[in-house]
Amino acid sequence: MAKINYAFEKRQREIAKKKQKDQKQSKKQSGREGDKSVDQPGKTMRG
Repeated sequence: MAKINYAFEKRQREIAKKKQKDQKQSKKQSGREGDKSVDQPGKTMRG
């Protein structure tokens, strides 16, 4: 019977977790950029 390679499985989990985190961060950042473009035209300057 083959020995289970726990280090490989752990590395795969870490890669999946990092990928998911990066996707979430890029989604947040793209959402912020969209909000900025919407907010800018409505702003009024005091002066």
